[in-house]
Parts: sequence; structure tokens; C-alpha cells
Amino acid sequence: MRPFSIHEVQKLRERTGVGILTAKKALEESGGDLEQAVDLLRKSGEKVAASKSSRATREGSIGHYIHANGKVAALVVVVCETDFVARSTPFQDLVHDLALQVAAMNPIYVKPEDVPADVLKKEQAIYEEQIGAKKPAKVRQQIVEGKLEKFFEETCLLRQRFVKDDSRTIHDLITGTVQKLGENIQVREFIRFQI
Repeated sequence: MRPFSIHEVQKLRERTGVGILTAKKALEESGGDLEQAVDLLRKSGEKVAASKSSRATREGSIGHYIHANGKVAALVVVVCETDFVARSTPFQDLVHDLALQVAAMNPIYVKPEDVPADVLKKEQAIYEEQIGAKKPAKVRQQIVEGKLEKFFEETCLLRQRFVKDDSRTIHDLITGTVQKLGENIQVREFIRFQI
């Protein structure tokens, strides 16, 4: 393990929003590799978010974004556990970023589980028809699954790439905020307007 400086700890904290001890531990586990430490923290953030996902969300905020041309706007309802977190800067920044994402990328659903069964069935039928019967059944199934995954990435907010940083998904963005704030955060609904 190579030694790391307090500057590297601070750099990791700025990128991830974790505390000093958590940042030091991640750097120790990664052998001083900053990128690997970020990955470790993201993975542990998934665990933190999953453990908090069943907690009640009775507070939150409605975020809005209106594009500069005045022809595209979005509203998004994001909920959390406490009023204290709902008023915090990281939460409000998240809400604004989510409204921006909805305005820019025009998702239809929050998550894949929200896609109606009849819509999924129709999409699968279209993909199967595009592929044709010439390929083996297993290959056709893999292609359909891949196309469905692409469909989810385009139409489901949580699966979309973040417009400000395409190395992260919206799910990653929310998970990072959950890790910073220590509360369950959920997107309840959104709406987009366009002239």
C-alpha cells in the first residue's frame, strides 16, 4: 500500500461527500488509489441506500426547472424522511438536478417496475419481430433483453445517464445523496411540459 496524504483524503471527500474517517478507510482499502476508493464508496453507498429504502418518507420538496428558452419545464416530487434533510443544500441540489434531468431527457417512468405490463409486452413483440426467427432462441432472448435494457435506459428516470455527468446514472446520483445525508430518498413523481 502506498501512503496517501491528507490532500487525497480531502479530494475523496469532495468527490463523494463522505466523512474523514470513511474517506481514510476507503483509501486504505484501495491501497491509496483514488479511483478505486471512489468505486468502493459507491458500492458501499448501494448497501446504505438499500438498508434505508424501507424507511418512511413523509417530507420532501417539489423541484422545478424552466429552460432558458421558456419552452420546456419540469416539476419533480422528491421525498425524504425529515424536514431537516428536505431543507438541506445537498437535498435541494439533488431535487434541482432531477428537475433538470426530466426537462432535458424526457423520461416516461420513474423506474422499470413502473412500466405497464402491456407496454413491455408490446416492446418485446416489436424486438422479436425485428430480430426474426433465423437466430437461435437463446440468442434472440439475449438480444431482446439487451433491447429492453436500452428501452429502460431511455424511458426510466433512474436508469438514465445524468446529463451533467454521463459516467453516473440518476440512480447513482440519488444513492450518493442517500449516503451523504443518511436518509431514504425517493422520486415520487414528475411531469414535463413543452411548447
